[in-house]
Amino acid sequence: MQKMKIRFLGTGTSTGIPEIGCRCEVCTSSDERNKRSRASVLVETEGKRILIDCGPDFHSQMLKTMETDNFSDLEGVLLTHEHYDHVGGIDDLRAFCRKGALPVYAEENVIEALRSRLPYIFAEYKYPGVPDLSFIPIRNQSFFISGIEIIPIRLLHGRLPILGFRIENYAYLTDLTTIPEDEFEKLKDLDALIINALRTREHISHQNLQQALLNIERINPRRAYLTHLSHQFGLHSVVENKLPENVFIARDSLVI
Repeated sequence: MQKMKIRFLGTGTSTGIPEIGCRCEVCTSSDERNKRSRASVLVETEGKRILIDCGPDFHSQMLKTMETDNFSDLEGVLLTHEHYDHVGGIDDLRAFCRKGALPVYAEENVIEALRSRLPYIFAEYKYPGVPDLSFIPIRNQSFFISGIEIIPIRLLHGRLPILGFRIENYAYLTDLTTIPEDEFEKLKDLDALIINALRTREHISHQNLQQALLNIERINPRRAYLTHLSHQFGLHSVVENKLPENVFIARDSLVI
């Protein structure tokens, strides 16, 4: 069986790192690990690729990806929620629509938010060049993309219900503050958990580092990777030395 490959297209929060105009030690660092575009991952399993989230940096992320891994097809796109840093690159999906409509899986409220922001994508008669996307409503129930089982995980992003996703023995949980108690059952026996850890101080709608580590300890994956980081998370080289041995800081373009 082919092993799953996960590429971190981006690992930053909504502002990216460096933040525009910021002169802190993280934003001015010359360490490439501290330069973070908006969070997204590309999952490959059984020779098929699935994109999770499509932020405003998608175009540059894919150009960089294709320097070493040229391909033309996606089986589908999973959207965690409707915030701009997770959907702002949807128009650039047109490059993956040359062979027909690209399926995009999201909850109904996310699809409706996109319909109001990008009405031309939903038009009955599209002008040339508009992405050909097939929006497929999902709920917190498992479904399949090209034979690959996708298990949604209900999360709370502050008060906003959003989704994470489990694919085989990997789970991607971003932007959460809390995991409802009955969702932990879906996160057993993970080889890899990817989870957000915005900064060291608490935040109203994102986990901080301490909260992420507590969830990692409870879920007990073989390995965990921290993503959706802000410049207030700290320097990669400093924070990595303080983490448990099975917890790692993700970086842009990292492949696991």
